[in-house]
Amino acid sequence: MREGLLQGKKGVIFGALNDKSIAWHVALKAWEEGAELVLTNSPVALRLGTINELAKITGSKVITADATKMDEIENLFSQSMDVFGGKFDFILHSIGMSPNVRKDIPYEQTSYENMLKTFDISALSFHRILQTCYKLDALKEWGSVVALSYVAAQRTLSGYNDMGDAKALLESIARSFGYIYGRERKVRINTISQSPTVTTAGSGVHGIDSLIDYSDRMSPLGNATAGECADYCVSLFSDLTRKVTMQNLFHDGGFSSMGMSNRAIEQYQKSFEECECKDK
Repeated sequence: MREGLLQGKKGVIFGALNDKSIAWHVALKAWEEGAELVLTNSPVALRLGTINELAKITGSKVITADATKMDEIENLFSQSMDVFGGKFDFILHSIGMSPNVRKDIPYEQTSYENMLKTFDISALSFHRILQTCYKLDALKEWGSVVALSYVAAQRTLSGYNDMGDAKALLESIARSFGYIYGRERKVRINTISQSPTVTTAGSGVHGIDSLIDYSDRMSPLGNATAGECADYCVSLFSDLTRKVTMQNLFHDGGFSSMGMSNRAIEQYQKSFEECECKDK
């Protein structure tokens, strides 16, 4: 293996289910850049996914952990430090699920029991991970923690439902803990607002295909792929970004800064020209 950006670094990757997962691509890229890894996911995800194949490719240890349970997170990090022989350098949080989205329950008719589960899994899990790492002093100085977010934290996107609220909470946790962890331990914490990406979890969002197409047409550089997101994550795990923290970093081909693209204007006008109705 060639010497890369993460040579000698060690990290824990949450959320690799299969080769469609962004976390899967991040793990592969981090390994290619020289990192040693521990892979983790919930018991259900381990049964349904193919994480053991990824572990075989990267020579990684797989440790089961439900990110909604403090004792399992603590066990994960304690075991990880045993595997690594001490503190480690980075963490990827790629965890998200909404029962309301899965059951196609509209936002205005939300089940609050489901919404609490959404927050618990998709955002509070991040706080638990950071709190446990802080308690165990598991991360090295100048370590890096990255969580995957989405522009729905700032903008309303039909069909994304309470996951938008969860992403907003996720980004707030990164800022709040980023201040404490940076001040006390020199650990940086950021979120990446990724383009809509075809993943197993994302496929449950109503109208996801149209959303991906719209975003791609609106973005001057087009949608960022899972592989490109992995490249960006690696840069944030590396020493090249030591003073970047408490940021929500848009990785979306420019979509987040767009109002109306020329392609969208042309398509909008075309739709009126083709309309046979009296009021255009």
